[in-house]
Amino acid sequence: MENKITRKLNELQATAICGNDISSSCLYVSALTIGYAGQYAWISLLIVAFVLFLFRKIYGEVVGALPLNGGAYNVLLNTSTKRVASIAAILTVLSYMATAVISASEAMHYLQTIFSDINIEIATVVVLLIFSILSILGIGESAIVAVFIFIFHLISLTLLVAVSGYFLLTNGLDTFHLNWEMPVTGKSIMYTLFLGFSAAMLGISGFESSANFVEEQESGVFPKTLKNMWGIVSFFNPVMAILLIAIIPFAQMGEHKESLLSYLGHTTGGSWLSWLISIDAVLVLCGAVLTSFVGVSGLLRRMTLDRILTNFFLKENKRGASYRIIISFLILCVSVLLVTHGDLESLAGVYTFSFLAVMCLFGIGNLLLKIKRKRLPRPERAKGISVVIAITFIVIAFYGNIILNKDAFTTFIKYFIPALIFVIVMLNRAAIIQLSLDVLEYFYKPVRRFVIVSNRYLQKIQYKINAQAFVFFTKGDDVAILNKVMQYVQQNETTKNLKIVNILSDDQQNKELKKDLKVLDRAYPDINVEFIELSGVFGPELIDQLSEEWEIPKNFMFIGSPGDKFPYKVSELGGVRLIM
Repeated sequence: MENKITRKLNELQATAICGNDISSSCLYVSALTIGYAGQYAWISLLIVAFVLFLFRKIYGEVVGALPLNGGAYNVLLNTSTKRVASIAAILTVLSYMATAVISASEAMHYLQTIFSDINIEIATVVVLLIFSILSILGIGESAIVAVFIFIFHLISLTLLVAVSGYFLLTNGLDTFHLNWEMPVTGKSIMYTLFLGFSAAMLGISGFESSANFVEEQESGVFPKTLKNMWGIVSFFNPVMAILLIAIIPFAQMGEHKESLLSYLGHTTGGSWLSWLISIDAVLVLCGAVLTSFVGVSGLLRRMTLDRILTNFFLKENKRGASYRIIISFLILCVSVLLVTHGDLESLAGVYTFSFLAVMCLFGIGNLLLKIKRKRLPRPERAKGISVVIAITFIVIAFYGNIILNKDAFTTFIKYFIPALIFVIVMLNRAAIIQLSLDVLEYFYKPVRRFVIVSNRYLQKIQYKINAQAFVFFTKGDDVAILNKVMQYVQQNETTKNLKIVNILSDDQQNKELKKDLKVLDRAYPDINVEFIELSGVFGPELIDQLSEEWEIPKNFMFIGSPGDKFPYKVSELGGVRLIM
């Protein structure tokens, strides 16, 4: 199915869509971090900025080499197995769910400072519904809204920093000294920083989102979105924490933790600034909800094209939006809101565990890319040691969040396990159908009519699944490489038809290759191997022609890793997958 979206996102639009999520984090992460790290919260937030700096190159290398939607799912799909990639996809969807609900709920808490009689849960559901409708209207319309929110938010934060800085100049640092002298309770300063860092990792929500809709961005925009997001979170999050510590006594922070920056604005500038920050918080947190819908749409559509999810989700409206994915995600978000009753800490925990696991898997995917796809061209490379350090920090943060909130970890597991079971079923549906056929055969006589009807129906589905042909373009590889291709298809794809295509050069002969294929055909009796020799030049035009002629989607076509002299980028091949 062709993508109906033709308008690509520029740097501002792409940064706004994912930046609303990550830049909105200072509205709630400051209170969480100060709650655990106290006067040292800004140090914890700077450590988070350092970890994010490491992940800039990690994401830049992976997405530069494989510029396709899907984020961690995409890199693991191209470097490991579909099952491992599916786990990353599940975790990404869970993080988007929690992000959407956290942002919508926190937006309504800020709105409550203006309209005190609103019902938080009902208002949160309304926000989720509004932005699901906006997502259904299309990414172009979503980007317009996102840019407006993003610019308004940066102006509001800058104004808050300026007014708070002036407040400190005129009122002195008495509150800062009072807060700074507060004793660290319970453990050492290092342990306090560890807890603060673990909580502060919530503040990089949205950094992974850009990789999930990279195909909708103009060329060269993706690394700029990473740089912009890193710059925003590295400046505003620590600065806001310092201003809060310098202006508001710790004793008062607990009373206003749900809308702490609004209270800071009221303290430093009066009611007008408090209202401005509250309005800004409502808008930008709603923008983070939009980020979740856009990101999850790109991810789930990619999963559906790879046959992990049913084709039911591929249905698009006239604007090119996969509305069935969006509606399904809306239902999941409302369910997690009802289960957690909108509790910020539980929701933050569900998000944090999911997001940290995705970041860890992305780092692992980067290492696998270095090992298995050495020759694959990429615009930048992250050093192996920096990737290992980044993964170590993520593991530390994951452990820290288990210590901070075991109940949230339990909630995370309650959602993760059913989602994992669902994907396992989808990946093994051919085997499950075969098992169902065997059971029906056993009970054939007592329920003959039922068996006949069910048997025909299930066989039709199984045939449809197995009839899908796949294509591997070979340069005349030896039998060992072709054997790996057969093993990959047998282990990862539910098909019985494989076309092995060779584009002939002027003096090329394939006598040995044909002999090898005959051996492989006997070695893999369950797969029908068809060898095809073609004249021409391998490239996007030939791929398009064969895909249309044979009615085989491009993501069901495979190639080995191209070398530095390969004239095309992987993204120009229309979704052709690397399996070698």
